[in-house]
Formats: sequence, structure tokens, C-alpha cells
Amino acid sequence: MFISDVHLGARGSQTRLLLDFLRYNDADVIYLVGDIIDGWQLRRGWHWPQSHNDVVQKLLRKVRKGSQIIYLPGNHDEFLRDYFGTHFGGIEVMDETIYTSADGKRFLVIHGDAFDVVVMHARWLAHLGDWAYDAAIYLNRWFNLIRRKMGLTYWSLSAWAKLKVKRAVNFIGAFEEALASEARRQKVDGVICGHIHHAAIHDQFGIRYMNCGDWVESCSALVETYDGRFEIVRWTEVLPETAPAEDHDAEPELVLPLPDGRKVAA
Repeated sequence: MFISDVHLGARGSQTRLLLDFLRYNDADVIYLVGDIIDGWQLRRGWHWPQSHNDVVQKLLRKVRKGSQIIYLPGNHDEFLRDYFGTHFGGIEVMDETIYTSADGKRFLVIHGDAFDVVVMHARWLAHLGDWAYDAAIYLNRWFNLIRRKMGLTYWSLSAWAKLKVKRAVNFIGAFEEALASEARRQKVDGVICGHIHHAAIHDQFGIRYMNCGDWVESCSALVETYDGRFEIVRWTEVLPETAPAEDHDAEPELVLPLPDGRKVAA
């Protein structure tokens, strides 16, 4: 399983949906492909409800049960880039890695912010964009509250707008092409990334490009079957009607370092 852009610490994080996904799905290897914790948001104001802690607990339990978990930090959790090569509760922190699929193909796994010109060369603009994105997510929350009252399912207004604005569409295309070029440079068969909150699998640039999506808008993850076939799972489209009972198994305490110097017990 490949999961990215959970944004724990942000009010828009869909942690309860992610918890449902993790309860129903398991894997031998789980890659956390960046922006799992939102350090930018935590610097602006502390927000860490129980459901965010529960996600960390659930991941730790999977490690204890035998899953290997690899964490590749992104720009929002870049404070963890000081910990490459270390482990937190059995979760290994790495910059990037090569994953070999069941059918022998090799994929570069990387968050992808290094190929975002705005993030790399105009960080103030990236932070401004992050603020605007938060506003869109806030509006999206009220929009979906109305939809629920009307008996309709979750629908991402912000994701729809992203695909309708020409500049956003052009940015997505340029980002995907840059990542495909990096995969080609490293002589692998494709790339697995996150960062832009747009789940996709395609070969438009002559090499396999796969993006995990996010758990703010699309609530999606990338999964590989045992025969080497990759799929995007959009959990709001396959969410079981009856949720399982809460998981009350105790986990060993894990202390996570956060960007403002504080530490949180998970």
C-alpha cells in the first residue's frame, strides 16, 4: 500500500475515513509517501484530535503485526528529513527508495515536492497557496454537510475546481512530466509519488506514473496486488456500509518530534 498526504494536524484531514481504510486493508509493505504530518499547519496552530492519534496507533499496530512501514517525508513534514536512516516505533524514515513490484518492475518512490518549482523557489508563495487551499477545504466541509443532509455522498468541490482551472491542469501535467523524466533518468520502470493531491496511473510520458492521491480531498491510496497489478482505491466510493468495531488494542507509546520543538506521544 502507498499512502500520501494525510496531513495529520490539519483540520481538513479525513482521518476517520483513513482509519476505516486501514481497518479493512492490510499489506506486507506500507509506504507513507510524504505529508503524513502537516508541520506547516501545526506551526500556525495546534490541532491534534484523538482521531489523528488513532491513525498513528493503527500504523504502529500494523508494524507490530509484521508489516514493514517506510516513511518518505514531504515538504509539510520536512522536519523529519533530519531523521533519515532512523526508526520510530519500527517505522523507517527514508528520503527516497526503489520499490520492486511482484512482476519484477522497479519504481522510484518519492514524495515529489523537489519537482515543484513553487515549493523549491518561492516558498512564500507555496505557503500563501497553502492558506488558500485551507480556505477551499473549509468551504468544502460546509458544502458536504449540506450534501449529507440531502442524502448525497461526499464530493470534493476543491478537487473538481482543481481540474477545471487551466493553470492547475497545466501544473499537474508539468509535475507529472518532471517526475516521469526523473524516473527515466534513474533507469527505472516508473515513479510512485504524492504531493499534488491528484491520484492517477498513466503512461502519458512514455513511462509509468502513479500518484497515491491524498486523504484530504480524494481519500485515495495506491495498492499493488500479488500479481503486480496497481490500482487506485478511492475509499469514499468503496466504503463498507457497516464500520467495524473500534480497535482498543493497546500500543506502546511512541514520541514523535514535531517542527516547533514539541513532542507528541502517539
